[in-house]
Amino acid sequence: MLARLHNDHKHIAILLNILKNKQQKLQNGEAVNFNLIRDIVEYMQSYAEHSHHPVEDLINEFYIQTHPQEALEKQLGEEHHSLIESSTNLMSTLNLILSDVPVQNETLSQALKEYVEAQRNHMMYEEAKLFPIWEAGMTEAQWQEVADRCKEKLISDPLFSDDDNLLFEELKEYLVKAEE
Repeated sequence: MLARLHNDHKHIAILLNILKNKQQKLQNGEAVNFNLIRDIVEYMQSYAEHSHHPVEDLINEFYIQTHPQEALEKQLGEEHHSLIESSTNLMSTLNLILSDVPVQNETLSQALKEYVEAQRNHMMYEEAKLFPIWEAGMTEAQWQEVADRCKEKLISDPLFSDDDNLLFEELKEYLVKAEE
């Protein structure tokens, strides 16, 4: 389960690098593909916010229940909620732009910058602090119980899996070209 979360983070980091690149282009007054940016944010909303983060929340709740002597902060849930708000606001701005409503480049650039920073800080918190606590404190049997509880929240990654999912086709093509 933890390996899957680490793997998700690697994939999310790739997308955040693309967003950071697009943000810098916007800041420099260069043209960007707004559809690509929207697709990345939509992926984050559909996969990270509806599978990845709920799985982390379930693991954290399980850990808190099985380790009541340890006072884990409520930071994880608060950050997940904040990231949902941030992606919703960013998507609203992108939808305005894609509907030909004038929006200043600086507005989108700042929103992208804040979004990327929040996502990166969130992943660093999980990787450096939370995941090691879970890994050290849970037995194989507990991980199996967590895996059983998480089954309904786990969905196949619509972008980075090998299935024939047609979602995010343009983004998949962009990633393939970027690797070449």
